[in-house]
Amino acid sequence: MAVRLVMEGYLGKEVASMVNVCRQTVSHYVSLFNEGGLELLLHRDFAPGREPFLTEEQQEEIKQLVLTTTPVELGWDVASAWNTKLLQSYVEKHFGVCISREALRKLLHRKGLSWTRPTYTLAKGDPDRQKNFEKQIDFIKKT
Repeated sequence: MAVRLVMEGYLGKEVASMVNVCRQTVSHYVSLFNEGGLELLLHRDFAPGREPFLTEEQQEEIKQLVLTTTPVELGWDVASAWNTKLLQSYVEKHFGVCISREALRKLLHRKGLSWTRPTYTLAKGDPDRQKNFEKQIDFIKKT
């Protein structure tokens, strides 16, 4: 917007007040545009960020661990599903890395996993016993 307004003949000072930036920013935008066009103007270099605590292979191992095993199978706990507290202990013991539970949650989210509450799958009931139970409930409701 700033570059377009300058091309239309507005002064840098006027453009700065219109788009709510300082005059030097407008001049920087114009010089970037003159150097490399719209592509250079829109190019953004982001800082690389902090090195991850775990390598890509370790992260993938944790994902597969969560998908294919339970803590009980590995002798970690009596829990039937992984949680961040158990994973935190596992990572510290196997990889020697202390990582927060929130960082583990975010790691799993980046790997395409999401947290859900465990649900119970009921075994199929005996139809005869169910009908008998319904009769008993009806009788109780009537009395």
